[in-house]
Amino acid sequence: MMRMVPFTLENGEIVLGVEVKLPKTTLLAIMTDKGYIMCGALDVTLLNERLGDREILAGRAVGVRTLEELMEAPLESVTITAEAKGIIVGMKGSAALQLML
Repeated sequence: MMRMVPFTLENGEIVLGVEVKLPKTTLLAIMTDKGYIMCGALDVTLLNERLGDREILAGRAVGVRTLEELMEAPLESVTITAEAKGIIVGMKGSAALQLML
């Protein structure tokens, strides 16, 4: 099953959350038109090393089970492109999304 949920950030901007229920796991992602944050399934190393030329703006939070938790969780890792935009490890997901607008 898949669920899509809009979230309003502190600055009034709306971002879109997507939850995909798979056998024994759930994929979580919340996106802007320029980047996204995702659950632990995101491979930041792959994005940086193998897909670095794409300059993907993304962050990863681990241990989250809901979209709401993903918004509040500290990011465990971020892409090089995200770092260049001021997104840092430990930043809340919602704060990172604001910088991705």
